[in-house]
Amino acid sequence: MKTNTHMSKTNKVLVGLVIILAVALGGVLYWQKVGFEAKYSAVYLNTGDIYFGKLSRFPRTTLRDVWFLQKEGEGQGVTLSKFENAFWGPKDRMVISEESIIWTTELTEDSEVARAIKNPQSATPAQANMAPAQPAMMGAEPQTGIGENATQ
Repeated sequence: MKTNTHMSKTNKVLVGLVIILAVALGGVLYWQKVGFEAKYSAVYLNTGDIYFGKLSRFPRTTLRDVWFLQKEGEGQGVTLSKFENAFWGPKDRMVISEESIIWTTELTEDSEVARAIKNPQSATPAQANMAPAQPAMMGAEPQTGIGENATQ
């Protein structure tokens, strides 16, 4: 009889642990999908590309609401383009390998990039070359040295 009582206590402990783990997992998943409003970040990759978006690192490094800088042409600066508008039709989410990341930084609310992303119609003259571009085909040429013309 003592064995049945002992098993009953063990089962209660196990059920309690399963419930606690389920609630914790549910909380993490909720936080990832709905939770706190993520701020915009810049992610610089070892390819020379820089992307902007809402960065999360759990369970995989993911950038949502993705934007990137696209060269307009020789001496014309860059525009901020929505990733999902690229001609190959990607989703607005990018999973990034941690090994590919050189650095990341959180953008301030008043940065030119964050303002242009949040409200493209009210871009100031200083942001004119960073206003979100209309969907266009991206060039096949690698985009290195993007920051050179970013302040024009």
